[in-house]
Amino acid sequence: MGKLRIDILGASFAVQANENDEYLKKLLSYYRQITDAIQGSARVQDPLQTSILAGLTLVDELYKSKKQNYSYDKVIHDDEAERIAMEMIEKIDEVLDMDDSPAEEQGQIS
Repeated sequence: MGKLRIDILGASFAVQANENDEYLKKLLSYYRQITDAIQGSARVQDPLQTSILAGLTLVDELYKSKKQNYSYDKVIHDDEAERIAMEMIEKIDEVLDMDDSPAEEQGQIS
């Protein structure tokens, strides 16, 4: 369980989470990068507006990442379906080849 003291955008408080301290520090550092970029580029000084824009930025990143992962998972599933279909075709071809061969070759000599 990790603990983190947050001092950002005029707010100061402590949090506790199920993650370790280092991970929480990385999250806060990333969030600060985003808020600093927003304050610099949009010249937004209001902490609430900055926080909302940072939240939207993070949601945008998350949404795009999930969308990309969904597309990647779909490709993997499509590839898996194609592999299974090809294996089935090969087995059908093998059975059909056996049916075309003479009875002696199939071990069906009477």
